Amino acid sequence: MYNLLLKELRLGVNPFFFVLPLITGALMLIPGWLYFIVSLYFCMITVPNMFGGYKSQNDLMFTSMLPVDKKNIVRAKVMLIVLLEALHVIAAMIYGQISLSLYPRLDYIFFKPTPGFWGLTLVMLALFNLFFISMYYKTAYKYGAATLVACTVAVLFAGGAEWLGIQNQFVHDVFKGSGSDNGLIQYSILITGVLIFAALTFVAYRTAYQRFKKVEV
Repeated sequence: MYNLLLKELRLGVNPFFFVLPLITGALMLIPGWLYFIVSLYFCMITVPNMFGGYKSQNDLMFTSMLPVDKKNIVRAKVMLIVLLEALHVIAAMIYGQISLSLYPRLDYIFFKPTPGFWGLTLVMLALFNLFFISMYYKTAYKYGAATLVACTVAVLFAGGAEWLGIQNQFVHDVFKGSGSDNGLIQYSILITGVLIFAALTFVAYRTAYQRFKKVEV
């Protein structure tokens, strides 16, 4: 399993995608921007380009020739996706903290980069994983439809959350008002987001494996 993950890191992913989180994360320095977009760049740029590379390199055929079972093949891909998502979120969180320091009195229209916001971001990425990973492994080859559906779901979640943050006074207060400085509330939302991310990603992995077992390579 460890060697299979190393294969993904060294052969399957262009090194640029490990640098990209530092580039897209810098967008957090734009005051009052729509910060969900920073993490959505992973869904819209990294995933289709990475899996397009897998398809052009015939990665499925190459990997199936290795002495590994299908369960570990799926697990390595899922671990790679989670690793890249973690890099994007961590980089964005660091830039977000810098942004809060630079603009301490800014009135936010969209979500403020608080711990609670990152909890929502993890839920958004969890939904992306659930749809993309489970749909992709129907064939383990075609990624276009899976990317489109998963990105649409993620965008709808982000848009719905932002709409609630503007229209609903309670949500506004929690994420942009007095509640944004309440550590208990904010870190409770963050921890909940982590748990949802872990649960939905695991469901995606199990679904993908069950579907991949039926795929003839």
